[in-house]
Amino acid sequence: MASNGCETPLIGVSTYLEQARFGLWELPSAVLMRSYLDSIVAAGGMPVMLPPVGRWLPEHVSRLDGLVIAGGADIDPSRYGQAPHQETGTLRLDRDAAEFGLFHLALEADLPVLGVCRGMQLINIALGGTLHQHVPDVCGSQSHNPRPGVFGSNEIKLAPGSVVAGLIGDQVTVHCHHHQAIDQLGSGLTAVGWSCDGITEAVELSEASFVLGVQWHPEEDSTDVRLFEGLVQAAVRRKLP
Repeated sequence: MASNGCETPLIGVSTYLEQARFGLWELPSAVLMRSYLDSIVAAGGMPVMLPPVGRWLPEHVSRLDGLVIAGGADIDPSRYGQAPHQETGTLRLDRDAAEFGLFHLALEADLPVLGVCRGMQLINIALGGTLHQHVPDVCGSQSHNPRPGVFGSNEIKLAPGSVVAGLIGDQVTVHCHHHQAIDQLGSGLTAVGWSCDGITEAVELSEASFVLGVQWHPEEDSTDVRLFEGLVQAAVRRKLP
């Protein structure tokens, strides 16, 4: 996909700190599923992996043209005033600290942002919202997270006229793997996508030029990178004089 004559936008992507095996080694590493990187490249951007180490500053974020907040572990529920549910998983406090910082810096710089799964939840919490800590308690179904390491499939309806619907249409089948979801919306966010059981699946921040969150995993569909194209095109528009 062409970038309208501008330099290829640099799209930062948040990463994990995990024990990883490669070659002869098994060591603590900064890692990310390649599907995120391939989706950004296919959409016309160049991915830059952002590890949750150190402290992100405005001058770091100023070098980026867009930001993807990737999926991953549950967010510390104390950030939205709750105690952990018995089903809340192992927390990654390093990621929480880094990604909340990145998101607020991105907002201040009006950097285009796409939040994926955990990323959408983080956007909501950062803006004062809360989560359902275990979706089966709400909808009585495991359809959003059928079993560990396996993506489910859900039909999502999107609000006509929303930015997300403008990119992918009013209805879409998605890959999902989550057991938490938005409860109360954060300040300025609008829900624009829902699964058939009423779970919020997409949000937009109208006061920003491009801040979207989706509860599913668009990077897992290699044939459809339209959400990433939307992010990259927003980054291109931001670079234009």
